Amino acid sequence: MATLSSSLKDRLSTPLKIGSFEVNSRVLQSPLSGVTDLVFRRLVRRYAPNSMMYTEMVNATGLHYVKQLPKIMEIDPNERPISIQLFDCRPDFLAEAAQMAVQEGADTIDINMGCPVNKITKNGGGSSLLRQPEVAEAIVRSVVQAVSVPVTVKTRIGWSDKEINAVEFAQRMEAAGAQMLTLHGRTRAQGYNGSARWEWIAKVKEVLSIPVIANGDIFSVDAAVRCLEQTGADGVMCSRGTLGYPFLVGEVDHFLKTGELLTPPNPIERLECARDHLQMLWEYKGERGIRQARKHMTWYAKGFLYAAELRGKLAVIENLDQGLVLIDQAIERLRQQGWQPEEDEMLQLVEV
Repeated sequence: MATLSSSLKDRLSTPLKIGSFEVNSRVLQSPLSGVTDLVFRRLVRRYAPNSMMYTEMVNATGLHYVKQLPKIMEIDPNERPISIQLFDCRPDFLAEAAQMAVQEGADTIDINMGCPVNKITKNGGGSSLLRQPEVAEAIVRSVVQAVSVPVTVKTRIGWSDKEINAVEFAQRMEAAGAQMLTLHGRTRAQGYNGSARWEWIAKVKEVLSIPVIANGDIFSVDAAVRCLEQTGADGVMCSRGTLGYPFLVGEVDHFLKTGELLTPPNPIERLECARDHLQMLWEYKGERGIRQARKHMTWYAKGFLYAAELRGKLAVIENLDQGLVLIDQAIERLRQQGWQPEEDEMLQLVEV
């Protein structure tokens, strides 16, 4: 059960200062490739209007050669605060991309130095920069010189258990001009396996003067509070916990500000949100939006009896009407029969 200590409440009572920019929330929505498009961000912002949102990461090399903003870089003029995340290993390309991002309306520029995916690291981007701190430092200096908005970095604690260099790397990023650092408490080798090692976030926080945001295993309000208590971080960033659950950032933000736990949405309310998500993806992206919606819809369909059956059907929808009918039928079934936990959830409860 989450409890908000007076010391934590006092520490987080003021706005988050990222250089000259202020954010009236200490809870951030992580950039997630294939997820945090304009539609998803709008849903998260329904419940967390003051939180910082991030675009999906944008390839600076692609911007350099194409000279045209990709759709993932598109932001709503009214969706502030907003950061555009970039990745690459070329300081000059990243500086150029950052200028384009600022023109698009970004309040801050975030540089991805933590993505563990092979297709990113093999080209020198993402978490591979943990092995090239000189290049990472040059990147930050180049981007800071190119734009007037704050530049931030998102990274991991190291490449592997034998190459954990979070403290030194973070110090170099601050020295290069980064105004905030978000640290995922896993190594690149871990991917998303095992537990996030929050103790390394605490070690980094001890040596930096810029804000440090904790990332990794923030799946609930309770986890967010425990992480903040253990790390001394200036805020938390929610990632995979928001998949099919765009309520999480708002729930954590509300608790940190008030000490009050919001009542979690019930399965009907989650499916109603899924319906909105599907409709909005169709309106924004058409048929491509429907294809992308399949994964989102399966993430929403959890926590109630027959959810597995619904997930199987939503995973193969071909058009908007098909998806809406399935969701509406599931909502009506829940209204008539009530809901019980999924069988696998009940087993988990017994095991615990």
